[in-house]
Amino acid sequence: MRVSLQAQPNGKLLIDPHLEERKITITKIIDVTGCEINSLERDIIAAYLHGYDRIELSSERILVDQKKIIRKVCHKLIGLEIIEESSSCVVIQDLLNPNELPIKRGVQRMFHIAISMQKDAIRALKTIDCDLALDVSQRDDEVDRLYLLISKQFRSISCGGRVLDSAEINIEEYYEFKMAANTLERIADHAQKIATVALKLQLPVGNEVLENIEKLNNTYVELVRKAIEALFDSDAFFANQVIDSVDNMREGVEELHASILKLESYKIMIPLRIVVDSLSRIGDLSSNIAEIAINKAIRDT
Repeated sequence: MRVSLQAQPNGKLLIDPHLEERKITITKIIDVTGCEINSLERDIIAAYLHGYDRIELSSERILVDQKKIIRKVCHKLIGLEIIEESSSCVVIQDLLNPNELPIKRGVQRMFHIAISMQKDAIRALKTIDCDLALDVSQRDDEVDRLYLLISKQFRSISCGGRVLDSAEINIEEYYEFKMAANTLERIADHAQKIATVALKLQLPVGNEVLENIEKLNNTYVELVRKAIEALFDSDAFFANQVIDSVDNMREGVEELHASILKLESYKIMIPLRIVVDSLSRIGDLSSNIAEIAINKAIRDT
């Protein structure tokens, strides 16, 4: 047996034994007989998160609806491909090399998608652009795919696996970036929620209210950006500025809620309050990322 030596950010050496034989494929066999489609979807995702390289789904006869959900889940999970299929068996293989997407790159990708969703959701609301709103909703799937991949990688590491990009990140940082990924996934969910409102809202809204909502959104977009930068740079000063800014905006958010209550139609009033509430929650989530950045900065100093 040979071992590899890897220098860690804290100066320690990681001794990692590895056999020269081919990597052992870990297989999970699932009997899908009588399995409801929602349950089947959860089972496949669970097997993926547990790190199985190969998932074999078998039954005397796999139903058409079951095969549809299998294909849907494979599209939802990065790396999974159907490599064998018959009337009684479907074999899924995880073809992704984990080193191809280190966690920092995954978090950056989640951030860029979530921010674009947030900006386009408000644009769709302002212009009553149903096509753009639908596009925002569909982009949430990509954020979910990245989040599930990061969750899978983190679970592997927490169970004793190697830190994939150990030359530039340690296990504590991996945990912090995993927490940031959780938060970005929730930001994307709120952007999708705003897009859903835009899809249903067909009545014209006063320009003044929409302009105030757009200004609020632009501010929160910038705060999320600053929080992520503070996280990557371990900048506690920058992170504290984000938290203070979010706190200082609460009064303005309440004033915007009050102005919406003065609108004549409840068919406009209720959807816009939902939008402002989601934006406010995005602000709180940017504070959460900033708090992670502060913890990381304190540890690094």
